[in-house]
Amino acid sequence: MSSIQFHPNELLLIYNDPNTTTGKQTRAYAKSVSNNVNEVDLSNVKLTTTLWKEIVNKLKVHPEDIMNKESQEYREKIQGNNFTMDGLLQVLAQSPQLLRAPIAIYHNNAVFCQKPTDILKLEDQSRGSNKVPPHLRRDYND
Repeated sequence: MSSIQFHPNELLLIYNDPNTTTGKQTRAYAKSVSNNVNEVDLSNVKLTTTLWKEIVNKLKVHPEDIMNKESQEYREKIQGNNFTMDGLLQVLAQSPQLLRAPIAIYHNNAVFCQKPTDILKLEDQSRGSNKVPPHLRRDYND
């Protein structure tokens, strides 16, 4: 199991295949948003149901919304079945390859990166945030 923590000054990038075009492009954009990127490759790291719950809550989505409904595994295991929220979180924990697109978390905001440029929404959200102490704010006048 993992010991991932959400650190406010770190961009957490979660994906199930960093070698896809979307994965590579999202990673490149992530590095333009933050100098401190923590990459979590779900093919090597298993997240707990508790972490998945935190992630979907930050995204403000239902667990099925981030799953690849086109995959054979989804059609066989989930489609047509009636899962509880905990059941779906368990599915994500056991079958992270069902994740449809990368997820990025930064400054307590999360975005589901269906397009690599979606990660740039985090930069806008963090720039507008007054919760970041002045000494930790990024200087955009460089």
